[in-house]
Amino acid sequence: MFNNNANTNEMKKTIFLMLTAFTLLCWTSSIKAQALIDLETGFVSTGYNDVRIPGDNGTFFSLKDDLKPNSKAFYRLRVNYTIKARHTLSLLYAPLETKSEGSLPNDIFFEGVVFPANTELTGTYKFNSYRLTYRYDIVQKPRFEFGLGFTAKIRDAKIALSSSGLTSEKTNVGFVPIINFRLLWKIDDHLGLLLDGDALAAPQGRAEDVLIALSYKVTNNLGIRAGYRILEGGADNDEVYNFALFHYASFGISYTFLNKRKSN
Repeated sequence: MFNNNANTNEMKKTIFLMLTAFTLLCWTSSIKAQALIDLETGFVSTGYNDVRIPGDNGTFFSLKDDLKPNSKAFYRLRVNYTIKARHTLSLLYAPLETKSEGSLPNDIFFEGVVFPANTELTGTYKFNSYRLTYRYDIVQKPRFEFGLGFTAKIRDAKIALSSSGLTSEKTNVGFVPIINFRLLWKIDDHLGLLLDGDALAAPQGRAEDVLIALSYKVTNNLGIRAGYRILEGGADNDEVYNFALFHYASFGISYTFLNKRKSN
């Protein structure tokens, strides 16, 4: 999930360009289109979270096994805009921050600071994600839909350790290109099975964010779903070694606005 550093100004510039592109594409569309707002919430827990910073000579420890994390509530907010039924643009805000507490029987060298053995520690793991996605629905049948696309992802990440009198952190802001996919099997007119996510693996690291859920169409505008989401990934380089896995018990609700505009 970590990679080479990028500065905050570059992140702000990229987010601004993403938002501008999304807004222009939405407002300049003069054909039938649909806007959708989606809220996802539930609980997230840590599967594993292994850390070594610096990646070449830091102390290896776990924010899951050595320090103990707690499950916590989460939320995600997405806005979609679908043009001509097949072209979908979306913006996603997906914050994540967990804390772990405990102590280790050995010293920890972390980002230039040595934390003595048997010291009570607090570990903070932050991985906020901002994503702009374009997806094209390749298959659209009465009972089956499948689409592929591209996601431009900005990550705002931090791993920190603190104790009484000592604090150290590693922050990282950067851009990651990811493949997007969506598959929906409509079991009947209301119930469906959804597989949706972003994923990519490269020599620099990997990232997967995938949801499998049962969806239910309450009305033509309102839909709900419940399922399981997995967030996993990491990187191994001289600056950072970090691989983490998170489990999500997920509930979502979406509302679709039908917008009919005619060309002049």
